[in-house]
Amino acid sequence: MSSSDKTTTFGRKIEMIHPVAAFDRIGEENAFAVLARATELANQGRDIINLGIGQPDFKTPDHIVEAAAKALRDGHHGYTPANGIVECREAVAADIMARRGVTIDPDQVMIVPGGKVTMFFAILMFGEPGTEIIYPNPGFPIYESVINFTGSKPVPMALHEANNFSFSADEVLDLITPATRLLIINSPANPTGGYVPREELDKLAAGLEEHPHVAIMSDEIYDRMLYDGREHVSMLEYESLSDRLILLNGWSKTYAMTGWRMGYGVWPKGLIEPATRLSINCHSCVNAAAQFAGIAALTGPQDAVDEMVAAFDERRRVIMRELNQIAGFSCVEPAGAFYAFPNISETGISARELQDRLLNEAGVALIAGTSFGAQGEGYVRFSYANSTENILTAIERIKASL
Repeated sequence: MSSSDKTTTFGRKIEMIHPVAAFDRIGEENAFAVLARATELANQGRDIINLGIGQPDFKTPDHIVEAAAKALRDGHHGYTPANGIVECREAVAADIMARRGVTIDPDQVMIVPGGKVTMFFAILMFGEPGTEIIYPNPGFPIYESVINFTGSKPVPMALHEANNFSFSADEVLDLITPATRLLIINSPANPTGGYVPREELDKLAAGLEEHPHVAIMSDEIYDRMLYDGREHVSMLEYESLSDRLILLNGWSKTYAMTGWRMGYGVWPKGLIEPATRLSINCHSCVNAAAQFAGIAALTGPQDAVDEMVAAFDERRRVIMRELNQIAGFSCVEPAGAFYAFPNISETGISARELQDRLLNEAGVALIAGTSFGAQGEGYVRFSYANSTENILTAIERIKASL
């Protein structure tokens, strides 16, 4: 043990405590670090336009807020079942039937505090030394972080700009080995705004029949945010995968409820019991008021969702047009979610350097593509969950700083 591992108190040497080695492998989500820096600069009086954080700039609809308030007034203050109150799970199952035409047993639904819980549980279940987990790259950073934490080998599924950041089913299937335990897919996708069309998912599902040892986690948190008439295809539609498919979804993006921490997973019947045990050991349960709000969101009017997505679509067109007018930038059309992922390689500036320069010098917060994996070098992520006015102002600042 080095001297740096010890300290002295009242003449006694005390060994410093350390977490287990696995914590050296766990990463973070850089968007929160950028948000913290942007907030720090704003508190210093700087005018910061935040196009970095991935959350809607809309309020949660009033009827949803009122449902939570009513639950509190009615005395719903205690613990709830670890897998969620039955009314909330039934509402999820009914919504899936209405939108996807798939029958789900409410007992397969687990209500959790946000989307990350489902991915964390799924990766914990299948990740250990000697195994492999396939994940999208560039992709949501927590995938790779938690895979590394478990000691499993992260196997990147490269998403290419030339393919509009979709994937080739044949390329994905070629990555599978006897050691593969979990395949993670995400459509529509963070950070690219990419979308996987039905024909590729059909090929993937058919090919996976040859690999029954591989579980699938489908992250569909942006399923209501597609543009130009594109249709979301849920992996729940593939009955051949139903005994090994984990669906991740929730309320955060669709209903502007990021701070409510409301998500859900749909688990195969053989995995719902261990997932429930993980919940009991981790967070116990999700608070009752948030679950009653979740019911109101799914069963109430959807006008606010439609209006929000229409606004995102307008901003998508604006930001794509404007980004393509910046010297050294080129941006393919985002198909879904609320992100643009322009190629900045012609600027000659690395993704991280550009992120830091634009925040510190131009007052524009965005996220380096490398925050989403090695395949993200040469790209940055813009969130267009901000006003058109702010987007246009941010673009002018960027042009002036380059």
